[in-house]
Amino acid sequence: MEPPRRGQPWWSGRNPLIWARDWVRSTPGTHIWLLVIGVTSLVIASASEGLEQFLVHRTSSNIHELNEHPLPSLLISGFWIERPASFLLYVVMFELLHANVERWVGTWRWLLTVGGAHIAATLASQELVLLAIEGHRLPRSMTHVVDIGVSYGLAAAAGLLTYRLLPPWRYGYLVAVLVFFGIPLTTGATFTDFGHAIALTMGFAAWPLTPAATAGTADEEAESEP
Repeated sequence: MEPPRRGQPWWSGRNPLIWARDWVRSTPGTHIWLLVIGVTSLVIASASEGLEQFLVHRTSSNIHELNEHPLPSLLISGFWIERPASFLLYVVMFELLHANVERWVGTWRWLLTVGGAHIAATLASQELVLLAIEGHRLPRSMTHVVDIGVSYGLAAAAGLLTYRLLPPWRYGYLVAVLVFFGIPLTTGATFTDFGHAIALTMGFAAWPLTPAATAGTADEEAESEP
């Protein structure tokens, strides 16, 4: 098979099955994560109503679970979604955001960014809930609120992906991301909206982990050498 000509997309002229295989191999973290979410979504979809409620609460990273099982609740909550019917939407979002970021910065840097954002956003947002409960602005039942899902990691990936795009596309994308996450934050924000803002900010702050930042540092060091 001839390689794609200059100016053509890297996937041009390739067998779609081979392209899909190589895409999955180059983004193992994204697709392992998707596989686990697919399994847990099937579990919720096939469970009775009582078991479903037990699972979504038991796997939540809410105040009660964080106090009782801090590490498991932080990790497990990132592998469940509350509505299994939304799984296909998450597949699209994972391919657009996580897969592109993982392929660009590498699996470990991607994992550090999205994993760190998931943990930080979860802890910070639940701390806000706790403060609101102590200030009598929220009922005490919010200590058991359902807080599962992968949206914090997606928000971090969305922030980091900004640096992957070239101008002028980068600026249009940045405006769209800020509007998407900013409107809920300024119009009756929930603890989840605050969590998204924190995760997005951490994605923006992960610029030093990108190949562009690494290359820039290497170039500066080379220029400083006699």
